Formats: sequence, C-alpha cells, structure tokens
Amino acid sequence: MKRLSWFNVTSLTLGFAFLYLPMVLLIIYSFNASKLVTVWAGFSTKWYGTLFQNEAFLDAAWVTLKVAVISSTFATVLGTMAAYVLVRSGRFWGRTLFSGMIYAPLVMPEVITGLSLLLLFISIGLDRGVMTIVLAHTTFSMCFVSVVVSSRLISFDRSLEEAALDLGCSAFDAFRLVTLPIIAPAVISGWLLAFTLSLDDLVIASFVSGPSSTTLPIKIWSAVRLGVSPEINALSTIMIGIVTVGVITASLVSKRNSLRMQREEQAAERPA
Repeated sequence: MKRLSWFNVTSLTLGFAFLYLPMVLLIIYSFNASKLVTVWAGFSTKWYGTLFQNEAFLDAAWVTLKVAVISSTFATVLGTMAAYVLVRSGRFWGRTLFSGMIYAPLVMPEVITGLSLLLLFISIGLDRGVMTIVLAHTTFSMCFVSVVVSSRLISFDRSLEEAALDLGCSAFDAFRLVTLPIIAPAVISGWLLAFTLSLDDLVIASFVSGPSSTTLPIKIWSAVRLGVSPEINALSTIMIGIVTVGVITASLVSKRNSLRMQREEQAAERPA
C-alpha cells in the first residue's frame, strides 16, 4: 500500500478542517447556556426545548417537508417520462427544443428562474403559497431527475423489453414489469436528489412563497439577518444529525447489498 506523503496529509487535514470545523463549532455552541453565541457560559440543552416550542420554526419545517415530498414526487414522474422520451423516441420533430427546455434549468441562474416563475404566477392570477412553491420546485428539479434516469436508460439492455413484448406484454406492461424495476435505483436516486434540492432551496422559494407558506430556509435566513441565535444553532445541529444518520444508513445498506451480490455471484460460480 502506498503511503501518504506529508503534503497529502496536510492538504487533507486543511481541507477537512475548512469544511467541517465550522459545523463542529456550531454543534458545540448549540449546547451553550448563554444567549450570546460567541460567549461560552456552560453546557445546556435548553435551546433545543425552546426550539421545539417555537411554532414559527415548526410550521416552516412542516411546509418545507410537505413541499419537498410533493414536488420531488412530481419531478420524478415527469423527469422519468421526459428521459424515456429523449432516450427511446429517437429523432423527432422538435427534439432539440424539447431537450433544451428540459435541461435549461440546469444552467439557468436561480434568480432568473424564480423571477420568471413569479411573473408567470402573477400573470395567471395564481396566489402565492404552497402550490406555487411546489410548481417551482418541480420545474427546476425535474431536469436533474431526467439526467439521472437518462444515464441509466442509455445503458439499459433493450433485449429484455423485446423479450417481454415477444411473450405477449403490451408496451406499458413491458415498461411496468421489466424496465421500471431495473431502472428503479436511478429513479429513487432522482427522487432523493429532487427532495434534497427542494429542502435546500432558498432563492426560488423566496420569489414564489406567500406570507402563509414560509419554508425553513427562508425562515432561517430571515432570523439570521437579525443575528444568529442559539435556536438557529440547535436547529442546524438537528439537521446535521439527520443528514449524518441518513448518509450512514445509506452506506450500510449499500455495503450490505454489495456483500449480498458478492455472495450470490460466488454461489453461482460454485460447481454444483
């Protein structure tokens, strides 16, 4: 095994410190008893209790979760359909325009996307609220789902679909029973990516949200502009904990699936 040089070790240390040291400090000061986030006054968990009694943050968290689930589901359905059309339909009239419209949000600045959607909602007389946030998040996250699913469909063995069609399946049944189960990991990955983008969005939501539909990023941004409070540190610590648990769980599940596949391959290669 090749040993790491002092330069690589120093680079890794500085890189990880730059990325994770602010998070560590944030977690430490979330247990600070003082109202001043830069002055340590002893260990305390009272800010977590205060946070769970803050109805404004709880309502914003509920709106954010609801919008993320609905918009990511819509984006996954539409993005999968768009990917299937782009990969399987070959060349058709308007394909270049269609693909350009699908992938445009990938390179479009979020400010432009949010402003254009705001003008659209105003022109059609749609009041800003949860519905407009869902539509906006579906619009900009659908392209990410389409990219993920397209990459899987390109490498998909179409002979499996053709075999299902030869056995009497309709085109829809072949997609439902053969194609969809095989590309399911890509579809789930697209859903998770859309869900994460919706949870993290601040710019677009700030344009299309209404007074009664404030998302958690907007609420945090508004609170931070008045000064960082210990409740913000506590909320950020909880979010970091949730993400950490999710990453560890996904890694364990992926490792278990890899080990299971290796055992199945070894069992298949073993002579009877």
